[in-house]
Amino acid sequence: MKKFIALASVACLLPMAPLSAKNDQVGFGPVPDWTRINDPLPAPEDPKGAIFFRYQDYEVHLDKNGQSNFIAYRVALLHPNALQLGNLALTWNPAAGAPVVHRLKVYRDGTERDVLATAKFTILRREDKLEQASLDGLLTATLQVPDLRVGDELEIAYTLPGSDPTLGTDNFGVLLLAGAASPGRFRMRLSWADGQEPHTKLTPDMESLATRDANSVSINVDMPPPLSPPKDAPPRYSWQRTVEFSDFADWPAVSRRLAPLFATASTLAKDSPVKEEAARIAAAHPDASGRAAAALKLVEQQVRYIYVGLDGGNFTPASADATWQRRYGDCKGKTALLLALLRELGISAEPVLANNSGTDDGMDSRLPNPGEFDHVLVRAMIDGKDYWLDGTMPPVVPAEADPVLPYRWVLPLTADGKDIEHLPWKPASVPDSLEAYEIDARGGLDEPAKITQTVVERGIKGIVDYYQFSSATDDQLETAFRQKLEGSSEWNTIDKVSWRFDVPTQASVLEISGTGPINWDSKSDTARSLALPGGGFNPPQRRQRAADQDQTAPFYDAPDFDCRVTTVRLPAGANLSDWWYNSSFNNLIYGSTHRRSFEFRDGALRMIRASRTLAPEIDPASAAKDNARLAQFDNSMAWLEYDPGADRSLDTNQSVRATYEGDWVADESPCLDPVMK
Repeated sequence: MKKFIALASVACLLPMAPLSAKNDQVGFGPVPDWTRINDPLPAPEDPKGAIFFRYQDYEVHLDKNGQSNFIAYRVALLHPNALQLGNLALTWNPAAGAPVVHRLKVYRDGTERDVLATAKFTILRREDKLEQASLDGLLTATLQVPDLRVGDELEIAYTLPGSDPTLGTDNFGVLLLAGAASPGRFRMRLSWADGQEPHTKLTPDMESLATRDANSVSINVDMPPPLSPPKDAPPRYSWQRTVEFSDFADWPAVSRRLAPLFATASTLAKDSPVKEEAARIAAAHPDASGRAAAALKLVEQQVRYIYVGLDGGNFTPASADATWQRRYGDCKGKTALLLALLRELGISAEPVLANNSGTDDGMDSRLPNPGEFDHVLVRAMIDGKDYWLDGTMPPVVPAEADPVLPYRWVLPLTADGKDIEHLPWKPASVPDSLEAYEIDARGGLDEPAKITQTVVERGIKGIVDYYQFSSATDDQLETAFRQKLEGSSEWNTIDKVSWRFDVPTQASVLEISGTGPINWDSKSDTARSLALPGGGFNPPQRRQRAADQDQTAPFYDAPDFDCRVTTVRLPAGANLSDWWYNSSFNNLIYGSTHRRSFEFRDGALRMIRASRTLAPEIDPASAAKDNARLAQFDNSMAWLEYDPGADRSLDTNQSVRATYEGDWVADESPCLDPVMK
């Protein structure tokens, strides 16, 4: 329930550490002399909500030993759901130090009870992320506060070590006050000993609340009003109510500080078996591209992924030799091993920090902070071009000109230091998702149709499919889909299921065939209609904000390229003059194209419907223009109609490829290119 936190790095760059015997227990002592506990705010007579914070303090203190985090709060428990706050858990990194609890009390009817007089913390070392292939080495102290009741006030104060075991006294971090804080009194403070002042940066909403002196910057606020980012703005506009601090002067300083870690980790012993692997690769592949591909596949396939936060594993990569010997590693260890192999093969390469969580929008406007990154991969120069190699990917993912994930900002790690680099966004050239759906109704309108469905996924969705399907046998896959689909509204039987990962196009391809009902809607004794799968669009959301929000911020849509291809083979001998389809369109609105096209040809109705982001951000003026024409957006379902004798005109100036024509995995250009003749 705490409303301000110090953000740290995540995933395989998490600042974790080894167990230290002297730091494996909770200590007890007075409040540090560099802080104080806030005065409680009187509780209102008729408080609302589940809790009320009489006070909540969060302070980060910097001194010659590094960083300490002080947390204290006194909270009134107003609802049964609030009693869960009595389930206390303090988690810390034993390499950085040990926690110290200063007080733990319960207040009731004017009396106070010292919980620590009768209850003790239990120390747990549990790897609760084993299913995510993660070993972090953290310790957790738990305590269930006894005899806690609605109406009580719970107070706790403690200090946690906050320094990263690799970077030591190089401090960095972010303090955050939530936009929807619970009611109460809040204090957020950054303080430092003489000579330890970091660079600081406050968002404008915090600058107006800040109090500064020679050794601190403080934010004190009672009953903070809710604050939300501008509606539909890019992710960077969510960066609110923050206080950043960093000892790094610029991003090149971060690059220089971390680069030696990978230089050391990728240095091989004289008798290293990794050198033998490199020699084997060199003998088998005369060219640089073949050698790089073989080195990457070796790391992907022969070294399983496990996040290792033990034995100083935080920002420090395990050595290439250690990673190869134990045949497991995280992104840092795999990167070190890949760098070592490429060096042996004469290929220039560098480690590059990236952000897998998608929070790197606006990173160029923040203070240099290693915790902004949660991943590291390799960028290599091969035949005069840059390629990205990610050892944590499955062995079907090769070196690519673009990373699998759409990073906005990355940080190359070099001895001389490099600045963060912006990777420009560009519209997708092939669909992220394609679904081809064929209904073979040549047997008659009232007979079950033969159905073939093909689903193609690329990017991270395709990788997820690979992990999900690649280890299953054909029989297992078919059985699973039969149990899921047979007897549903769309499928009577499942005759065949196949899946493959198409390496040249980096596509997951799932094909399902069987039989199913044709869900005709009867309009009269002779006329009927069929809603085509995947044929319609939901209308886009109107782009407009409340008057009190930033009206100058652009509007944002997560980039996407989706294509649906539907073909209906009409009954044998069908007279095309008895058949009709509804509207085609091709328009651009809110930075994305929306197209639908039909064609009757060779006894079949062919339809393609595609949407593609051309600009993920649009300015407010463009949004206002699109708002004015939103009412004309065609959100109709795609209809195939049969009405013998009806006289209807059709737009025949279109050319549409059927599901059974061409290779939709290798060539999806009809989804991309205009289909009008």
